[in-house]
Order: sequence, then C-alpha cells, then structure tokens
Amino acid sequence: MRACGLRRGLTHAVARHALIASPLSALCAVCAACAICAVYPASSHAAATVTAIVQEPRAFGYVLGDVLTQRVLLQANGQDVGAVAAPSVGRTGVWLERRPVSLETDADGRTWMVIAYQVVNAPQTLTQIALPALTLTSATGTQLQVAEWPASIGPLTPPTPFAAGDLLPLRPDREAPLLATAGLRRQIAWALGLLLATLLAWALWWGWRNRRESARLPFARAWRRMQRLQDAQAASSDAWFCLHQALDETAGQVVHAGSLSGLFARAPYLQPLHAQLEHFYQVSSERFFKPAPHAAEFPLQALCRALYRAERRHQR
Repeated sequence: MRACGLRRGLTHAVARHALIASPLSALCAVCAACAICAVYPASSHAAATVTAIVQEPRAFGYVLGDVLTQRVLLQANGQDVGAVAAPSVGRTGVWLERRPVSLETDADGRTWMVIAYQVVNAPQTLTQIALPALTLTSATGTQLQVAEWPASIGPLTPPTPFAAGDLLPLRPDREAPLLATAGLRRQIAWALGLLLATLLAWALWWGWRNRRESARLPFARAWRRMQRLQDAQAASSDAWFCLHQALDETAGQVVHAGSLSGLFARAPYLQPLHAQLEHFYQVSSERFFKPAPHAAEFPLQALCRALYRAERRHQR
C-alpha cells in the first residue's frame, strides 16, 4: 500500500510538471504512471492464501476405531505463519470425528499442526471416505489450504462367513481352563476339621461345666432334685426341704425370715429376689409351724428356677 501511494504521488508530480509544458505531455505522463501501477500490482491480499505442505496418513486399511493423522506445516513460502486457529472438534460427517489438535516441532525447528481423525462408524463393505478440506488462518492473515485426502475403511467382519475350515458363522463356546483345586480342597478339609474339633471341644466343655455346677452349686443341685421329684408342688415337703437346704448352704448358716440379711451379704446376687424370698419364708413358716387346713399355694418351682439362674449368672 505504501509503494502504491508513492507511485500515485510520483504520477501526480509528473502530471503537474507535464501540464506546465503542454497538455499532450501531461496525458502521456498519466498513461506512463498507470503502466507502472500495472507492472507493480497491490498484491498484499492476493498472496495471503497458500497451499499447505501436508504429511498425509496411509490411505487404506482402516476399520472402526482407527485414527488417521494429518500433519500440516505451519509455514508459507518458507516462513513461519505464527499462531494458527485450530479447527473445531467433533464429527465431520458420517464416518469421522476430529480430535483436539496438537503442535509438534521437528528437528529443524519447524512447527507442525497434528490433526487426528477417528473412524466412528463401520461400513458394511469397503468404502471410500475423505479427510475434509481445511482452511487454517494465522494471526497475520495468512491462510493455509489443506485439500481433501481420500482413504478407505472396511467392515470389521465380512457380512457372511466363509464357512470353510475353522471360519464358521459361530464359534463354539471355549471352555474355561480348569484350576488346580487340590490345594484348596486340602485347606478346606483342614479348616472344617478344626472347626468341628473346636465345636466338639466346646460342647464337651459345656456339658462338663454344667455337670460340675449341678453337682457343686447349691441351687443347681436343688433345681435338679426338684425336677426329679414326682410331686414337686407346693404340697410336697421334700421340695420345700430341698430349697431350704440350698438357701442354708449358700448363706453358710440356717436362714429364716429374720436372718435374710446374712444371706444377701453372703450372696448379693440374690438381692433382686428379696421380695420373693421373704414371701417364701412367710409361707414356709405358716406351712410348718402354723398348719392350716387350706395352706396358701406358693410357686416353689418358679422361685427355685429363678435362684438357680441367678446363681448361674454369678458363676459366669
């Protein structure tokens, strides 16, 4: 633009000089200036579009999921074009999807734009496609033209199987390899054996403990004896004597209604049964020392069972 302005100024100067000499000379000067402009056109915009140097991918042998990669040299007439706007990302048609671009620098310091396309659809037969044409615009206004590049993509499998040899429509299920389970079986057997031995030992210990307690603990003996009695009701004297004996043995002395405090001091775990024991001794006194034709019924077995359970909880 500056050169064109200088040429126009020169033309006007020549014309003014020629007008001083003669009108004919002025006309010739103007024509000469126009010829100069024709020889040196304003080509700053026309030269901004160039054909890019592109390293194209292989043109054949692609299937679903493959990637075709173009490399575009970011130079025009041997000069770097500077920053170039990246093309948009996404589907470019039925078959391809453009990935985000990246920049690479080769050993000579030249910058290449890497544009990758992934095949996102599978044709039924061998099909020709094309990487789309692009126009890459730099910050200086230079445009790099990238032409279409044809390629072919094929199906993953043929539409019909060959049915020859091992090329069958459906392959039989492949049996999973058998794992060596001998070691696992031995470990399981050992674990089960130890578990059974543990359970058996626990059952034997539990039976021995219960038998020992039933022979050693007063209320355990009384409860076992009361269960053996044929008439373990309130009218059975043996059942009453059995429970009195267990209470005396637990307290370490003969217990009566006035000495329950000694029993609770020796066996504090019986304190929750204080009311039942007082009632027991009251009924027992009336039964043995004040016989009446209709003695009050007393839940003797229930009290014996409650005493036995309290004693067992204390021992645990």
